[in-house]
Amino acid sequence: MTIPAVLRQWPAHQRTLALALPMIFSNITTPLLGLVDTAVIGHLSEAYYLGGVAVGAMIITLLWWVLGFLRMATTGLVAQGFGQQHWPNQIAVLWQGLCCAAALALALLLLQQPLLQGGIALIGGSAEVQHYALEYAQIRIWGAPAALMNLVLLGFLLGRQQAKAAMLLLILTNSLNIGLDLLLVVGFEWGVAGAAMATVIADYSALAAGLWLSWRQIPAAQRLRQRLHLRGIGKLLALNRDIFLRSLCLQLCIAFVTAQGARMGDAIVAANSVLMNLTLLIAYALDGIAYSAEAQVGQAVGKADQRRVRDAIWLCWSWSALTALLFSVGFLLAGESLIALLTDIESVRLGAQHYLGWLVAYPLVAFTCFLFDGVYIGAAKGRAMRNSMLISALGFFALWWLSQSYGNHGLWLAFCGFALLRSLTLAAHYLYRQHQQRWLADGH
Repeated sequence: MTIPAVLRQWPAHQRTLALALPMIFSNITTPLLGLVDTAVIGHLSEAYYLGGVAVGAMIITLLWWVLGFLRMATTGLVAQGFGQQHWPNQIAVLWQGLCCAAALALALLLLQQPLLQGGIALIGGSAEVQHYALEYAQIRIWGAPAALMNLVLLGFLLGRQQAKAAMLLLILTNSLNIGLDLLLVVGFEWGVAGAAMATVIADYSALAAGLWLSWRQIPAAQRLRQRLHLRGIGKLLALNRDIFLRSLCLQLCIAFVTAQGARMGDAIVAANSVLMNLTLLIAYALDGIAYSAEAQVGQAVGKADQRRVRDAIWLCWSWSALTALLFSVGFLLAGESLIALLTDIESVRLGAQHYLGWLVAYPLVAFTCFLFDGVYIGAAKGRAMRNSMLISALGFFALWWLSQSYGNHGLWLAFCGFALLRSLTLAAHYLYRQHQQRWLADGH
């Protein structure tokens, strides 16, 4: 069946949307949480409160996202076990993932002081920004066990195509977080510490809910028969390694944007924080469609069905393109009004509006890389993701070096170019391997 014929099959679109829409809806609550943080802190008296939360949250987000392989690897391997209808493999991946998450969380807690203080010193910024960044991060780090185990539980649910259960988990977490944010920051006037405490409480509440939802997925006959074992853990660790390196490069580039903004002044780092929160809104919406690709591609790979892989990719790509276009048009028409809602600090508001054009362009150059991240996660092809990211990261720093004389415009040019390079390298790799009829043949 040709690609146009696939795109005309409404039942295929229904399958894609049945997985994507719940995740888009729930994912949008995650950046909304960041927007609420920005709004409640952005209406305090000074820009350095917002800058401090931006830097502190960036460091914690960097740690969580670098360890995001816990969700990605779990999704891909569980999806393939789901395609094979093999429960022992799915449960083994879940157990092994939870144990890896617990061990990594313990390491973060033991090393928290050098990690946080070193990260904040490296980023820089004014003394006030660094002070509030450390206050925020020292509270957030205690949510590590819950946050990392939640990644594994979310990956398990997504791999089994339980989009509604995953949606329930994310919406519950983020709604509680937003409510606590308003209570602790606005109601109790705890400031930066209140924003951090709200997230920690929400993370542990989500862990309890996630364990219950995952337990319900496992048939009663399988619950007591399966125990933790190391069979197959080599594949999980190898996949985790490649995705870890990919995620590390990604987060270093994002952290570099924040760090360079901090060096340009409090108003610039705060303005970039507003815009980066809006890019997260784009990212989480596009990730909802990428999650659909993960589940469908993983199931098709488990069945060794090349045609279903191709069909799922093109269906999800078409919906990603439409979503990106809607975001670009929305920011073009209403971007200034949205920024004004997030902060009433004039220097921050005017700064964010000055760089708004980059936000309009970002979805159009980035949507393909989000989609193909999902494709390669579902196929458990971590090496290709790693290599694409290494090439794109080198391109990012080269673009920044060539355009640094343009200040913050140069920084945003490098960031958008980075997304475009990721899109081109991942798509080119898939098209080449498909042409050679080798895409399912190995892990490259």
